[in-house]
Amino acid sequence: MRTMEFKMERQGLLQVGQKVTVTEGVLPSNYYYTIDPSLAMSGNVPFRERMMAREGVVTGIVENDRGFYVTAEFDE
Repeated sequence: MRTMEFKMERQGLLQVGQKVTVTEGVLPSNYYYTIDPSLAMSGNVPFRERMMAREGVVTGIVENDRGFYVTAEFDE
């Protein structure tokens, strides 16, 4: 299992237990992942830590003073 954190801008877009798919984006020196359809975005991930799975499950949603953070698990 691989756990990743994503930033979600608004409350209620995702629910714990929901199955999600991600799209991979490429930057000059990193990858980033977006929960479709543009619901939440990961931080930058180094090339050596590229995620191979594209489907996962939301395991947690936390609100703090910076916004909403979604944790998802992926089979890798």
